[in-house]
Order: sequence, then structure tokens, then C-alpha cells
Amino acid sequence: MAGVRMDLLGSEAALGALGAAAARLESPRPLYDVIGTALVVSTQHRFETEQDPEGNPWAASLRATLEGGRTLTDTARLVGSLTHEASDEGLAVGTNVIYAAIHQLGGVIKAKTPEGLRFRGAGGDWVRKNEVTIPARPFLGLDADDEAEIAAISGTYVLTPLGGAEGAP
Repeated sequence: MAGVRMDLLGSEAALGALGAAAARLESPRPLYDVIGTALVVSTQHRFETEQDPEGNPWAASLRATLEGGRTLTDTARLVGSLTHEASDEGLAVGTNVIYAAIHQLGGVIKAKTPEGLRFRGAGGDWVRKNEVTIPARPFLGLDADDEAEIAAISGTYVLTPLGGAEGAP
């Protein structure tokens, strides 16, 4: 999957449960697939709440401020592109939309031509700039609910082969 990649750190309890479950399974791909689906849904929910994984609100976009609507959801292309890939080796959650990284990480966009960048400004008039700064609006990552979900799904997968979990996948 091309695009933004993040290594998860600081989620030792959830990742420990996941590692223990994966080690007990002949093929952990189905486990990773279920977790990937849950993480995509959680990430999509961040677009509804306009919050990063830590619960901080995103900076409102100029378009959302001028026209109404939600930040990062004008056409819903970005949120609609969220997906996951599961294998026996692990799991990736993300998007292949080329502008995802600038929204996740923030940064400066510089004009490639002398004419500069052209966009509608706060007054609705067209503006030209040589560069613009995009604030970080993280949408990928784990929150406490994601960690709890990973641990719960992992526990279900560990118990299922032993006949200990009702309704397990």
C-alpha cells in the first residue's frame, strides 16, 4: 500500500495481546483481517468527529470555514479510500490517496511555477501564494478504544480454537 506508513509505539498491552494471539495461530491473517476492518471503521469515525487519535480536534480547513461542512471531507475521497491489507506477517491500515500524507503530518506546499498556487481565500476571492502551510490533521493511529478492541479481538482468537469464546469469528 503506497502512502502514509506509521509504526505503532506505546501500545504495548494491545500489541502484546495481538502478538500472543498471532503466535498461537497457524495462520494469523484472519485475525489481522478482522482487526484491520475494525481499525478502518475507527479511522472513518475520526472524519465524522474531526479528531485525531488522541481526541484533539483538527484545525478547521479554510473550505469548511467558508462553505460549511467537515474538514477533510469535501468530496469524501480520502475517507472513502481508507483500507487495510492483512497477511500472515502483519497488518497495514492506510490510504493510497497522494495528498493523505500532507494532511496526516502537515507541512508546506510550495508552488512549482512562478504563477504560484491559486485558491479561494477567506473572503471568497482568488488568492495566489508561493507557498501555504497545511496543519497536521492526523487520522491514522490508535486510540484507547482501538487498543481495547485489538486486545478483545486477539483474546477471542486465542480462545476460539480452545472452544472458550461464544460467537467468535
